[in-house]
Amino acid sequence: MGTLRNKMLQQMELKGYSKNTISTYIDCLSSLSKHYKTSPDLLSIDQIREYFHYKLTVEKLSKSWVNQTIGALKILYCEVLRRDWDDLAIPRPRREKKLPVVLSKDEISRIINTTKNIKHKALLMVTYSSGLRLGEVCNLRPGDIDSERMMVRVVQAKGAKDRYTILSPVTLAFLRDYWKVYRVKNFLFENSNHEPLAHKTVQSAFKKALQKSGVKKDVGIHSLRHSFATHLMEQGVSLPIIQQLLGHTSLRTTSIYLHVQQYSVFAVKSPLDTLSL
Repeated sequence: MGTLRNKMLQQMELKGYSKNTISTYIDCLSSLSKHYKTSPDLLSIDQIREYFHYKLTVEKLSKSWVNQTIGALKILYCEVLRRDWDDLAIPRPRREKKLPVVLSKDEISRIINTTKNIKHKALLMVTYSSGLRLGEVCNLRPGDIDSERMMVRVVQAKGAKDRYTILSPVTLAFLRDYWKVYRVKNFLFENSNHEPLAHKTVQSAFKKALQKSGVKKDVGIHSLRHSFATHLMEQGVSLPIIQQLLGHTSLRTTSIYLHVQQYSVFAVKSPLDTLSL
């Protein structure tokens, strides 16, 4: 698959796909190739269908993983090999409509306060207070913290887009304390080689903080981003503004938080009170 892999890489790089997407698509095709011990361009449609059926029913892999593999195959077949692609022959499974698990403000306070490592604590505070994705917080540079405008610049995020999100004054104050201890060179949160912290390192730090806090919800660090959006909505921030802060292309993506926000019963006014009686 060597030459084919290089052609896939070249095509995706020419189209401007992100490094994460390229890596994911290559891994998907490598998995398919290893399963049949042959190059994916030599497989029949029936073999690919059987492969997906096996992964879904036996290995219980997610439907999103299947959709990612189909996306990789379409690039391979249509753009690299110049073959026809029949969407009906290999249908995409319907996406599961799951609501995000949201942490309460009290739970987030407990998770942050239980974190004694100043670097990990600063990282969790930035992630939640600015609503960042894991990859975004790992790739932050000191210059992305704009204390004059109280904004955080997110460079080349998902979809190869730049955006600005809010900077919390409390987080900024803690970052200044963090800076006194860690005089970072390249990235705001870097390892000893001045490279971004590995995703696994950050995920592990969050899991340890979660366990120490006593919060029983089964969540990952991405729940901080979900909670940021939900808590803003509960504070009355409009959906389009939250969309901009999160970097969503579609308002439909952001609207999922409408279903998880908590409404105060005491703030609800009876429609009878609006009548002229």
